[in-house]
Amino acid sequence: MRNILKKRLERLMSKKNDLASRAMASEDAAEIRSIGEQLKELNEEIKDINDEITALDAKEDEEKRAAQPLSVPAGAVPVNGDIRGAFGIANPDSAEGKKTNENPLASEEYRAAFKDYVQRGVAIPSDLVKKIDEYRASLPVEQRANVPATTADTGAAIPLTIMRQIINTVRVRYGNLYNKVRKMSIQGGVEFPIGSLQANFKWISEGTTSPRQNIGSLGKVSFGYHTAEIRIAQSFLSQILTIEAFEEEITKVIAIAYLKAMDFVILNGSGDGQPLGILNDPRVAATGNAITMAAADMSNWTAWRKKFFSKLPLGYRDGEFIFANSTVDSYLETMADGNNNPIFRQSTGLEVNDGDAQNPNGRFFGRNISLVEPDILTDFDTASSNDVIGVYWQPQEYALNENYGFTMRRYFDEETNEWVTKALVVVDGKVLNPNGIWLIKKA
Repeated sequence: MRNILKKRLERLMSKKNDLASRAMASEDAAEIRSIGEQLKELNEEIKDINDEITALDAKEDEEKRAAQPLSVPAGAVPVNGDIRGAFGIANPDSAEGKKTNENPLASEEYRAAFKDYVQRGVAIPSDLVKKIDEYRASLPVEQRANVPATTADTGAAIPLTIMRQIINTVRVRYGNLYNKVRKMSIQGGVEFPIGSLQANFKWISEGTTSPRQNIGSLGKVSFGYHTAEIRIAQSFLSQILTIEAFEEEITKVIAIAYLKAMDFVILNGSGDGQPLGILNDPRVAATGNAITMAAADMSNWTAWRKKFFSKLPLGYRDGEFIFANSTVDSYLETMADGNNNPIFRQSTGLEVNDGDAQNPNGRFFGRNISLVEPDILTDFDTASSNDVIGVYWQPQEYALNENYGFTMRRYFDEETNEWVTKALVVVDGKVLNPNGIWLIKKA
């Protein structure tokens, strides 16, 4: 029975790997959703088979123990007909006493194999691939999405040690917009309802009740499967000798490139093969939440109060600003009185920390400012009329749906006659509630 189950498990694992490869190669959202459903069913079937095999093993072990005659351990002595003595217990850290179910992606063996794959194109050994497949199959279904497959078709999954470094780097460096938005990890292709939790206060008299308050709907969003890639120079990778140095450098390269890309798409993503950014979301434009500011208005603190804050609802006054650094330098920090004395600090509370390249930020009228480069948000001087030069937002109203399961692919570029190594990750992003976003445009 066990052999039958194992053969069936091998067939299912092979089918699963084929479907995963098709999903990575496909650009058809409908096909990817269909494959996702098939993979879900396969994962459940694989789990059932693993449970059956585990139950068979446990039953056989019990039968063997029951069939064995009672033996007297060495050093035990009979006392009044009973057997008494000291029994040795295997050291849990020894080879005999240790049973592990550690993630193979965290092993020294896989780290070395991954380095060889990226630098020299040496395929991940088949026994390591088998270990990873078996480990993934042993996990509950909801945990398997965080352990990417490793096959000859999909490339090599990034080791767990590198992924931890990437996540830590993401949390503390760069990504001035990315670090503030909401992060999700939900199934792609599934519609995600967005509710506006609003209710009205109503006085009631004795014997009456307040009517039920309906949850207002802001519609639904559906996150898709957009693959992002980060290409890394082979000459750079080939020069790193030790595993530790290799992992440290590749972490920096991947994290910085990923965060810069995410900051860009949060504002400017087209939604076509990439996340949909704030400035291209028709729902944001449809709210009518926009003001226009002339050059004189930008440097006038009363204009900010009259044109912007007077129109801002109380419920959205705890938001934040996004400006190009040059806009802040040229207009906000040049506010002056009739005698050209600077008044930007006392009139607006403006504070800017643009000397910190890792975490540039500031405060404006008591709200945080995220400073970005002009390639992410156009600055006032280079903008055309009606261009967006500033954004006021509630960062948690934008969500990125992502999985840190980066994989590495290596291929030969016939045009440049060189090997190219790239990291791949699936990510999507959308505005959840457009009502909390205001666009500041050039008049």
